Formats: sequence, C-alpha cells, structure tokens
Amino acid sequence: MKTKTIIFILLIVIMATLLSGCVPGDGSYSVDDPANFLSGIWHGWIAPLSLIFGLFKHNIRIYEAFNNGWWYDFGYYIAIIGGGFGGISLTRSHSNKKKNNK
Repeated sequence: MKTKTIIFILLIVIMATLLSGCVPGDGSYSVDDPANFLSGIWHGWIAPLSLIFGLFKHNIRIYEAFNNGWWYDFGYYIAIIGGGFGGISLTRSHSNKKKNNK
C-alpha cells in the first residue's frame, strides 16, 4: 500500500474513535443531567456509528433514554434528516433531475 493510503485509513480510524466518545447509552447522562438539544444533534450525526458499536457493546444505543424531551428529539431528527441520510438523498435526486433534463 502507498503511504498516503495508510495515513488516510489511520486518520479514519482515529476520527471514528474520537467521534464515538459520547455515544448514547454510555452512562454520561442521567435523570439529574439529561441530554439536551445539542446532544440530540450530536447523537443524530453519529447514529450510524452508534448502531455499529451497539452490535459489540449492548449498552450502546442510537438514542439516549435520559433526555430533556422534545428539544432532544428535535435536535436528533434535524441531524438525521438534514445532515445524514436525508441530505444525501436530496442531493442525489437534485443531480438526477439535472441529468434527465439534458
């Protein structure tokens, strides 16, 4: 392998490890200190990683049970729809419409 490829793979592994530092269900939230709006956005962004980590550690979930209610949900769904899966599909459908019109 080339050196650039090895460095790229190493950076991806390091970033995945750093990004997973605050996954839902890891014990960092409680009833007295629930997850808030910004935590909801963060958990929405890392939901695919949380799903994979949850296969190996059974306490990891994609959604934090100890949250402050509606605001956490709002942040979570904004991140899932806008920054994650929905954003990608909206971009693709827009580019496909341009190709079909030519």
